[in-house]
Amino acid sequence: MTDPKGDPSMEFARPSGIRTFKNGLATVLVTFAALLALVPLVWILWSVISQGLPSMFDVQWWVADQVGVTQNCPSDPPRRGCRTNGGVLHAVVGTVMIGVITALIAVPLAVLGAIFLIEYGRGKRLGRAVSFMVDILSGVPSIVAALFIYAMVITLFGFGRSGIAAALALVLLMIPTVFRSTEEMLKLVPDSLREASYALGVPKWKTIVRVVVPTAFGGIATGVVLGLARVMGETAPLLILIGYATNFTMNPLTQDLGTLPTMINVGMNIPQQMPGYDRIWGAALTLIMVVMLLNLAARGIERATKLKER
Repeated sequence: MTDPKGDPSMEFARPSGIRTFKNGLATVLVTFAALLALVPLVWILWSVISQGLPSMFDVQWWVADQVGVTQNCPSDPPRRGCRTNGGVLHAVVGTVMIGVITALIAVPLAVLGAIFLIEYGRGKRLGRAVSFMVDILSGVPSIVAALFIYAMVITLFGFGRSGIAAALALVLLMIPTVFRSTEEMLKLVPDSLREASYALGVPKWKTIVRVVVPTAFGGIATGVVLGLARVMGETAPLLILIGYATNFTMNPLTQDLGTLPTMINVGMNIPQQMPGYDRIWGAALTLIMVVMLLNLAARGIERATKLKER
């Protein structure tokens, strides 16, 4: 065999001047576009952290609500129970509670729908119809979902505004995310695992429960957490379907319930020199932290699943 290094025909010519120039220009443009896209993100994060971080260092921020909090308390004569500070406990509990209710409804529907599409409806007319409807649902704006629930639950059936109604609107927004992530994870399960289970005489439903779903569980759990993070920051359904309350409550059937998005919306018109101005930035930073923790949890589940597979 001849040495390819000694063959002149195997030597590659170095890029010409114009090709080098085009490659460098493309690299510069792509790098500039990436840095330009980071500018608003860094600006927003810096604004929220710099103005909201002082509120979060106050112990009362995590253990108190906003009952009795006003923008300005008179000092002469002092008003009993008047305070300009306050906490975010009621809003955090309300946000988490609505998110849990949303997940309890949306996750079973989305996971079972994806299992039906992959395991039973693949290539069938009903499966194509389900996939098409999920595609349509994924493009529905949040305010349209809120108006639909308002028309169905409140106007048609006569139920009042409540945390349950807001959770139903968020269900419509969470289902497509969990459905598509579960669908992709089920597609990654090798057919050889299914065939081996069938060869041992295991029924199809038991194969799905004992083989397919456990194999794709890590990806499914990641999609669930990401879907929950996607709906936790939604504002339109909360503004339409529930009122804002400053007191701590764990009753999702009440008409007024404190949440982080509605707390930010209620206080966005507070002047900068008033004490309540800092609370709005603190609530915004708290909401960002909640969503960030959910995303980190999804990354952790994904990484732990990969390590377990290895």
